[in-house]
Amino acid sequence: MYTIKEVYFTIQGEGFHTGRSAVFLRFTGCNLWTGHEKNRQNAICDFCDTDFVGTDGPGGGKFLDSNELANHVYLKWPSNAKTVPFVVCTGGEPLLQLDDSLIRALHAKGFEIAVETNGTIDPPNGIDWLCVSPKGNSELKILKGNELKLVYPQKAIDPSEYEDLDFDYFSLQPMDNDKLKENTQKTIKYCSLHPHWRLSLQTHKFLGIP
Repeated sequence: MYTIKEVYFTIQGEGFHTGRSAVFLRFTGCNLWTGHEKNRQNAICDFCDTDFVGTDGPGGGKFLDSNELANHVYLKWPSNAKTVPFVVCTGGEPLLQLDDSLIRALHAKGFEIAVETNGTIDPPNGIDWLCVSPKGNSELKILKGNELKLVYPQKAIDPSEYEDLDFDYFSLQPMDNDKLKENTQKTIKYCSLHPHWRLSLQTHKFLGIP
């Protein structure tokens, strides 16, 4: 069974695929935070801004098997679209639930599969686009992928520590908290001084995209 917070069609707002139409498949649960505010202070990752608790989001629910969930995801993709359907598996931490069976089922529906993960769990085979977002004070197990997207600045993290890993693209994204404006300027400055990194902005937030 898969426990899903929400499934919806949108436009990717951040990272390499900014501007690309996608179905977002958000899994419940995370191994770095419970998702409950009462536990945030003691969480390994204490800055997450996503609600991944429960199944009450649009398109959310519990799905008995991979084919049922893949069909549900496919119905969110526009029927008149002439491009390859694109699904972003996110969370929470999607690799707590995403498995070989679901990957096969989504591929059978024609989907290109992207995953956004904190990198602490080994991924199954068959993922088409692997985006890893390291979090401080956690063990990074995924050292190879398509994109490394680092929220900046973070405690106990120096971007230079990741530059020799085997990723195609390196994105630096301002942390969205009460210091967003300051964090954005710091991120712009870091990218300017270290061209290895691309600036990633959460465009969906200021454009009002779900």
